[in-house]
Amino acid sequence: MTKAEFLAELRAAISGLPEADIEKSLDFYSEMIDDRVEDGIPEEEAVSALGSVEDIKTQILKDIPITKIIKEKVKPRRSFRGWEIALIILGFPLWFPLLIAAGAVIFSVYVTLWSVIVALFAADVAFFAAAVAGLLGSLPIFILGNAAAGMLLIGAGLLCAGLGILWFFLCVAVTKAIVWLTKVFIKSIFIGKGDKK
Repeated sequence: MTKAEFLAELRAAISGLPEADIEKSLDFYSEMIDDRVEDGIPEEEAVSALGSVEDIKTQILKDIPITKIIKEKVKPRRSFRGWEIALIILGFPLWFPLLIAAGAVIFSVYVTLWSVIVALFAADVAFFAAAVAGLLGSLPIFILGNAAAGMLLIGAGLLCAGLGILWFFLCVAVTKAIVWLTKVFIKSIFIGKGDKK
């Protein structure tokens, strides 16, 4: 792939971004290719060394704040015509309830995801509570002279503590994944595939 083809594909991939960010990204990758060509690398190899356009698009989207993308997409590009306003008003009884229903479904899915995270953390607290109960519960049993049962409770307490630690890392990973999915979902709403200006 040549430099011109690569830059054209990249421009098409990030076309939903603000124009200043598009130009900044294109200039950056153009300069990277030029630097590699100056070092004696053929143009096609310099372009292929950058990676796929989709990976670069993903990295660019990570670096741009969501608020900036939303401001760019919400900015009106033109005023409405009279017939468009009439259709919006006449269609209000149809599109407004559908919009509310769609919003309610999205919100309920989002709340459900976070409920799962709360449940995971609650299970983690239960593991640690069981660990403390097992360790503290073994003391009276040792005092009463039942060493085998005391050792069993200590082992169960340590097992629950270990499971609690591992479960905590799982909870953190799931939380990070849901936050990432939320960002991807919001960006996908405001930057569609093949979105043209």
